[in-house]
Amino acid sequence: MSLRGAWAFLTRLPGGAHPETDRDLGRSVPWFPVVGAVVGALSGAVYWALHGPLGASLAAVLAVAAGAVATGCFHEDGLADTADALGGTTRQRRLAIMKDPRVGAFGVLALVLSTLVRVFAVSSLAATDGLIALVVAHLLGRTMAVAVMGAAPAAAGTGLGHSYTAHRPRAWTVAAIVITSAAAASLGPPGAVSLATAASGAVLVGLIAWRAFGGVTGDVLGATEQVAEMAVLVSAAALVRTHGWSWT
Repeated sequence: MSLRGAWAFLTRLPGGAHPETDRDLGRSVPWFPVVGAVVGALSGAVYWALHGPLGASLAAVLAVAAGAVATGCFHEDGLADTADALGGTTRQRRLAIMKDPRVGAFGVLALVLSTLVRVFAVSSLAATDGLIALVVAHLLGRTMAVAVMGAAPAAAGTGLGHSYTAHRPRAWTVAAIVITSAAAASLGPPGAVSLATAASGAVLVGLIAWRAFGGVTGDVLGATEQVAEMAVLVSAAALVRTHGWSWT
């Protein structure tokens, strides 16, 4: 298993080693949540450092941007492609739209809404709470993508089943999902609620993909990460506003 492979695949930051084969890529899957936590820490550090000097709103914009830049908008691209594909009238047409590198109106709208939701949610949090929330959001985002990858079939005509499912170490993948989910839940009520909302978002995306595409694709996994990430940040913001709960 390769942490460096997962790092190179999921980010544009130095230090990774690109997987040379489908087998190498599949064996890096258990490390996806770890990479997510590190990206979340980078994003959260930006928010924590700039919250005081620049204010919550601008700090949140720059923090969300930092996470997108670190990954090369990898997951955002999946969300946009999935949103565009849902506009197709047949399964074959949807899969064809998903393979089109151009971004359509639905994709643009999905990106705008996703960015706004994350920025507004993060900006409602105190500096330290925002840092922790971003780490948990990115951690659970990748965790839920890995869970959907294992629970749902690959859509016909995609390479997802071969590169990911066929070669991922199943026991280590399950262990990674359990460990990261338990880590989030151990953070108290905000962590438990975040885990529940992230899982609910992932289930929703999985069901939509199964109905619309006949299974999951790489783009659907990116959409899963984004929806789970948004779910965590929105739930954290809602708990603070409604109940005064805090990560700290």
